[in-house]
Amino acid sequence: MTDRRYPTEPTEGFETPPVSFTDRTGRTITIRPYDGTDSAFETLVEMYEAFDPADRAQGIPPGQEPQIRSWLETILGNNCLNIIAWDGGTAAGHATLVPDGDAYELAIFVLQAYQEAGIGTHLIEALLGHGAANGIEKVWLTVERWNRPAVGLYKKVGFETSNAESFELEMAIRLAAEPVSDDSE
Repeated sequence: MTDRRYPTEPTEGFETPPVSFTDRTGRTITIRPYDGTDSAFETLVEMYEAFDPADRAQGIPPGQEPQIRSWLETILGNNCLNIIAWDGGTAAGHATLVPDGDAYELAIFVLQAYQEAGIGTHLIEALLGHGAANGIEKVWLTVERWNRPAVGLYKKVGFETSNAESFELEMAIRLAAEPVSDDSE
């Protein structure tokens, strides 16, 4: 296990989903937590089937439908947190927090037709807000060093470089986690 460094001070102020906004092209985008329905699952499968192979990193998302389905079954369960950016009934993007020891790894995917429209920023901020609201304090990610737009985005929302010793950068953020209540109604 990596001896990961996290910022001392938590980053606060992330909005929790649902979040709606108008992207830079005028589309109304709504970000909501994954609801576990078959229709949401199938829409994500369609999104990943349309995903540009050039945008795949570290082997994800997988490229073939059976592998996409298997991968989604894993990350949509197993105590992962997931949110989807919706353009009407179309999944424009998906972000997840995957448990990793005492922290969570972040992964984000935005379809090529929706990139550079501000959706990635809103998606990450909503995911971090959703994570903080669910008691998550430490989040990390890896990004290819040459991917300047992604590195800039992560820095903009508060991630700091925690390891730069390989061709990938490891970045981390500490969230102002809210205590998770166990209220039953």
